[in-house]
Amino acid sequence: MSTVPSALQKYQTVETQVVEELRRISLPLLRCAFGVVFIWFGVLKVIGASPVSDFVAGTLPWFDRAWLIPTIGLLEVAIGIGMIAGRGIFLMCAVLVAHLAGTFLSLIMQSAVTFQHGNPLLLASAGEFVIKNLVFIAAALVLAARFDRP
Repeated sequence: MSTVPSALQKYQTVETQVVEELRRISLPLLRCAFGVVFIWFGVLKVIGASPVSDFVAGTLPWFDRAWLIPTIGLLEVAIGIGMIAGRGIFLMCAVLVAHLAGTFLSLIMQSAVTFQHGNPLLLASAGEFVIKNLVFIAAALVLAARFDRP
């Protein structure tokens, strides 16, 4: 019986060490992950190689796609660079959240593409692509709330 508390104590010690390390690295990792994703997706839009260009243009049909898509791409690259650089994190998170919130317009403007058979409970792949932004928004809010001012 004396080995059970010892094993539990060892587990708790390891768990405490892992949690402390995660506290040290998780926010910088999250910033860098945002940075990589936003730079990558943004560059694809700037160079005209994004697979979502038609989707974005269809969501915002009142804008000329010739400048809309590259402009959104440049915004995404700027967000990504800001995240990796670790400067202006609160502002970067605010812009990121606004940008991602705008993606939900596609659920209205392109419901035939985002939902299966017009049913809002049955997401199509484009709808899943948009809805996953809820996780990105939540992560950006965590960063905004937890960043340390230099």
